Amino acid sequence: MSDALKHECGIAMVRLLKPLQYYKDKYGTAFYGVNKMYLMMEKQHNRGQDGAGFASIKLDVAPGERYISRVRSNASQPIQDIFAQINERINLDFEAHPEYKDDVSAQKKNIPYIGELLLGHVRYGTFGINSVENVHPFLRQNNWMHRNLIIAGNFNMTNTTELFNNLIQLGMHPKEKADTITVMEKIGHFLDDAVRKLYKKAKAKGMTKIEASPYIAENLNLAKILRKSAKDWDGGYAMAGLLGHGDAFVLRDPAGIRPAYYYKDDEVIVIASERPAIQTVFNVPFQSVHEIDPGHAVIIKKSGELQSSEILPPLERKSCSFERIYFSRGSDAEIYQERKELGRLVMPKVLKAIDHDTENTVFSFIPNTAETSFYGMLDAAQNELNKQKNEAILKEKETLTTERLLQIQEHKIRTEKIAIKDVKLRTFITEDSSRDDLVAHVYDVTYGVVKPEDNLVIIDDSIVRGTTLKKSILKMLDRLSPKQIVVVSSAPQIRYPDCYGIDMARLEALIAFRAALELHKDRGTYAIVEEIYNKCKQQTEMEDREVVNHVKELYAPFSDEEISDKIAELLSDESIKAKVKLIFQSVDDLHKACPKNLGDWYFTGDYPTAGGNRVVNRAYINFYEGNPERAY
Repeated sequence: MSDALKHECGIAMVRLLKPLQYYKDKYGTAFYGVNKMYLMMEKQHNRGQDGAGFASIKLDVAPGERYISRVRSNASQPIQDIFAQINERINLDFEAHPEYKDDVSAQKKNIPYIGELLLGHVRYGTFGINSVENVHPFLRQNNWMHRNLIIAGNFNMTNTTELFNNLIQLGMHPKEKADTITVMEKIGHFLDDAVRKLYKKAKAKGMTKIEASPYIAENLNLAKILRKSAKDWDGGYAMAGLLGHGDAFVLRDPAGIRPAYYYKDDEVIVIASERPAIQTVFNVPFQSVHEIDPGHAVIIKKSGELQSSEILPPLERKSCSFERIYFSRGSDAEIYQERKELGRLVMPKVLKAIDHDTENTVFSFIPNTAETSFYGMLDAAQNELNKQKNEAILKEKETLTTERLLQIQEHKIRTEKIAIKDVKLRTFITEDSSRDDLVAHVYDVTYGVVKPEDNLVIIDDSIVRGTTLKKSILKMLDRLSPKQIVVVSSAPQIRYPDCYGIDMARLEALIAFRAALELHKDRGTYAIVEEIYNKCKQQTEMEDREVVNHVKELYAPFSDEEISDKIAELLSDESIKAKVKLIFQSVDDLHKACPKNLGDWYFTGDYPTAGGNRVVNRAYINFYEGNPERAY
C-alpha cells in the first residue's frame, strides 16, 4: 500500500501443557514458551509497530510468590525492546545465582516471565497518545488470584460511550473512556460476581477459605462470564484474556470481522491472529491450524482442557477482506492464492485500457504487498499473449515464414521492477510542513526500460488517500516518459470509514470521497451534500438498529469508472505529461477472489454491525461541520 496506513493489532497466546522440566529436557530450556512467544510476535510484526506487550502467568505457585509478569514497550522496535528487557533480567538472575541454570523449579520460583501461560500483543494505535500506558496487555489486579485479569486484543468498539455508561449504571467509576478499559472492566465486573457466588457456594459446602480457592478455579464458568460481558458489544474484535489462576480465553466477534486461529497438540495450545505465524513457529501443516468460529470463544481451563463455546449468536459472516488484500502476511496458503486471483480478475480492465497492446506495455508493481497480485496479473497477461500468438499464427498460416513464426514466438510479456521504495526515508518524514518535498522521494524508479510508445502498468494493493501517488509515485513514473500510466488497485474504491480497527476514520481523507464531491460540483448537484448532512443529523438520536447509511447517496449517481476517472484527474496535475488511468477491482470480483471473507463495508457501506451506520453518518457530520474529531 503506497499510503501509510495504521491498522490491525495482533495477538499471540501460548499455553504449555507439560511441566517446565519437560521443555528443559526436550528442548534444552525451560524458557521454551518465552522463545516461542518472541517468534510468534515477530512473525506478526506486520500487525503492529507502535507498541508491543507481553504477560505471563505461573501456575500453582505458593502464596507470596510472584506469579504474574508483564512488560510493555512503545520504543521504535518494541518487540525487540521487550525481549531485550526479559533477556537482561534472566541473565542478571543467572549471574547472581548460577545454581538456577540447571534448576527449573528455582527458575520458576525466582525468575519473572517464565511460566506456563503467555500472552503477547503487537499494536497499531488508531488514535490517542502513543504512550506505553496505551499498550496492551492491560492488567486488572486483585489479591484474589481468580480476579486478576489480563486483557489484550485486536479490536475497536463502535459504541464505547454506551459501554462506558453501562459501567456507570453498574455503580462503577471508570478511570478512562477508552474501549479497552470499558471492555476489561465489564469482564472484570462479571468475573468478580462469579467468584463471589462460587465462594458463597464453597462456604455452604463447609469449605475453608483456603479450600475454596481451587473449588472456584475448577468451577468458574468463563463462557457464562463472557456472555454477560459481551452482550452489548458492537464492533470487530479478537479478544484475549488470562485469569490469574490460569484460565484463558480468546473471543471472536459474531460477524467474524477480526481473525483468530488456534492449534493444539499434547505439548502446547497456541492462538494467534494469523495462521502462518502458528505454522511457521511450530512447524505444523495448514490443516492442523483451526479458525475460531465467529461469536465463539476458545476457552482454556487451568487443567489444560480446551473447549469452544458459543458466546454470541453468529451474524452473517463478514470477515474483513482487507486482511486478505493487505494486512495479513501473504505466506498463508489461502491468502497467497486469493491475492493472485485479485490480480488475475482485474486484468480484463487492464487489457481494455491498453487496447490489448501487450507488445508495447511494461508491467510492474508498487512494493511490497502488491507483488503477489502482480503475479496473478502476469498469469492473466500470459494467457492473453498466448491467445494473441495463436490468432496471429492462424491468421497468417498461408504466408507464415520461419522468420515470422520466430518473431511471434519471441514476443514476451515485459515485466520490470520499476518502483523501488527507499525505506530509509519513511521514518524521517514526520513534520507536515516539510512533508511534500520529502514524500516525493520515497520511491525511486528504474530508468532505461520504458520507451515513449509504451504503456506502463503498475499494480498496488489498494489506494486509500492517494497522497503518495500524487506527491511521489506518479511524478516519478512520469520521468520515464511512457505514453500512458495505468495504476491498478487490486482492491475496490475505498469510499467509507472503517470503525473496526483500521485507521480510516475521516471521510474527507479518502480520495474516492473527494472525487464524488468534485463530480457533484461538475454536474451542479452539490446541494446533495447538505441534504445528506441533514438526513444524518436527523438520525443522531435514533437507536443504532434504526440508523441508515445515507452517505451511500453521495456515490449513487456515478458509475465506478466515472469515480475512477475523477480520482485520476485529482491525482494528476499539469506537470505530468503521460496520460493517467486508474483501474479499481470490482466488488463482485473481490468476492470471487476472497469467497470466505466478504466483509466489504469500506467499499460498499454495508456495515456488518448496527453501530457501523451510526459511525459513517457521524463521520459525514464531522466532515460537513469541519470537525476534526474521530467518528468513534
